[in-house]
Amino acid sequence: MDYLLALLNSYVPDTGHQRLVVVGFAALIVFLFVMGVASLAAVRLDPARRRLSALAPERPADRIPGAFVAYIERAARYLLPKKTSERETTQRQLIYAGFRGNTAVTVFYGIKACLAAGLMIATVLATRWMPQLSATSLGFFVLLAAGMGIAGPNIVLRHLVERRQQDLRNGFPDALDMLVVCVEAGLGLTAAIQRVADELRFSHPALAVELALVNAETRAGMEREAALKNLTERTGLDDVRGLVSLLVQTLRFGTSIADTLRVYSEEFRDKRMQKAEELAAKIGTKLIFPLVLCLFPSFFLVAVGPAILRIVEVLSQLGSTVAK
Repeated sequence: MDYLLALLNSYVPDTGHQRLVVVGFAALIVFLFVMGVASLAAVRLDPARRRLSALAPERPADRIPGAFVAYIERAARYLLPKKTSERETTQRQLIYAGFRGNTAVTVFYGIKACLAAGLMIATVLATRWMPQLSATSLGFFVLLAAGMGIAGPNIVLRHLVERRQQDLRNGFPDALDMLVVCVEAGLGLTAAIQRVADELRFSHPALAVELALVNAETRAGMEREAALKNLTERTGLDDVRGLVSLLVQTLRFGTSIADTLRVYSEEFRDKRMQKAEELAAKIGTKLIFPLVLCLFPSFFLVAVGPAILRIVEVLSQLGSTVAK
């Protein structure tokens, strides 16, 4: 800072001119910052760009460099767990999160290994500025960093699964109502699913992709029942599992699809109403803790505080009187 002030004094000796220069630089920086934020906002809010992004969304696998995937595949036998059940569980969680690539499991464990190694190295380098740490403390922090690197991706994956399932759950009522309307209008099940997928492309893109995959698998030669069961395995939602079970039974026994969907839609509305009533009934219990921790202390402070102060004042007067 002193060097900048000396440089400014050498070029602009007048104090008034120095103030103008500083104000001008500050105004220029603020102007550039505002223009940058405005340009970023314009790009993000551009309707044409948003529509193009929705029509051709970027897949998560495309964001991973190919070289990284190649290195991870070479070290896959050292990174992947030996238990088949653990690999299947991880693969199922990745599918629930929307990562359906063949290398998703390998990349996930590669990220865990790289993150754990990176945090361990960063911890060792950071301890060079803390020479008072003992070897035991250093080992503890290194193990803690490795544990964070191993457990961190699991936490992120669990969050992604919950968020995607919540998005699917939010779009399922609209999809079910539209499916009932399309089937009652005379469309077949395959055409109805495709129409619903097209209509939900912008409002609920995750569910639209899943429904489009059902039609893609059916057109590729897979049986419709198997394609519907794959939908259940990809989403992991009980609501979708119930709908798929009803549709499979309907297709197997030849009953009316429209009647089946209408009955399930009514049952699903009742289920949503019961869920809403359950959440509303829990509000009273959940409000106990905020009331006890936030409202009651302030209430007692306002209501009982003056009385306590008065008692303390009286006791102090009595003490002074006795002392005399």
